[in-house]
Amino acid sequence: MADDKLRLIESLENRSRAEGFAAFGIAPAALAPVTARRLHDWLATGQHGEMIWMESRAEQRSSPHNLWPDVRSVIMLGTSYAPMRDPFALEKVPDHGRISVYAQGKDYHDVVKGALKRTARWLVENTGCEVKVFVDTAPVMEKPLAQAAGLGWQGKHTNLVSQDHGSWLFLGAIYTTLDLGSSTSGQDRCGSCRACQDICPTNAFPEPYRLDAKACISYLTIESKGPIPHKYRKAIGNHIYGCDDCLAVCPWNKFANAAATNKAFLPRAELAAPALADLLAMDDAGFRKIFSGSPIKRTGRNRMVRNSLIAAGNSDDATLIPSVMALLDDEDAIVRGSAVWALSQLDPAGFDREKAARLPTEPEAVVRSEWDAPRVS
Repeated sequence: MADDKLRLIESLENRSRAEGFAAFGIAPAALAPVTARRLHDWLATGQHGEMIWMESRAEQRSSPHNLWPDVRSVIMLGTSYAPMRDPFALEKVPDHGRISVYAQGKDYHDVVKGALKRTARWLVENTGCEVKVFVDTAPVMEKPLAQAAGLGWQGKHTNLVSQDHGSWLFLGAIYTTLDLGSSTSGQDRCGSCRACQDICPTNAFPEPYRLDAKACISYLTIESKGPIPHKYRKAIGNHIYGCDDCLAVCPWNKFANAAATNKAFLPRAELAAPALADLLAMDDAGFRKIFSGSPIKRTGRNRMVRNSLIAAGNSDDATLIPSVMALLDDEDAIVRGSAVWALSQLDPAGFDREKAARLPTEPEAVVRSEWDAPRVS
């Protein structure tokens, strides 16, 4: 019987490799109690910000059994998206926006879930078991499960680090009613390194292994729906969707092989180095055209233009002033307010003229507060 189980696991791993997965392991269906305690402690501090779903389904998230009582093993799979180009390449190109590596290709939710479903279907057909598949959107603690399955360990930046793939793995889970045992758990190999902590532009790590999402550029540019807080705007630089800094600086990336990257995640030219002028000119139709098939489409046009305005304000590029000025009349109040800030950074004299003309008739408090905010350059 043990030999049959080993043969099944070997065949399952081979099947997963054929579907494009670069990492495979099996976790027990019960996470260590410390994992749930850390989750609840983190939520209690409010560091999850507007991500209310983290709080509302915390019990289901804290253990696989709480989400599905019949689960006996969790098959954890990783897909490489190791970049072929330096993620810092646009850091000194302020008139272009920086989009996180993971979002420059096809939507990973669709790609990984499709491969998971095909892998799970093979397992069902060969064993008759029951399965459920999850990619990111369900209350599943993928990173602790991936560590328990031996895919790597949760680094000080709170993301998974792999000895073979660095910090560049998309994770997916197959919950099954089969008892497949478990792989050897991954061991923390961060040592004394704190490169990911030191490079964070907004100091989003109050301590190693703990992230204050409210200060994280990825959260601010993707999840947060309101105005980006003033204290983070200059630090954001030209990040317009996510931030790879803490991932890209990880020393373990030297072992990542871009040749292992799933071809679906190769960057699209228009997302690898988008010009801010083009992004500022987008209407809803233009946004959908550019970001169709990308995870960015979920944020919507207004949030992307908001982010691009912050980047424009940091660019010191006077050629963007007309584009910023046009957005002072945008229908969306958050966009208008962000345009006010960008104008204050690029053209202080023009800001004063526009404030005198526009502030008396501006109906939205969020925009009026931008006109009246202390000017910090």
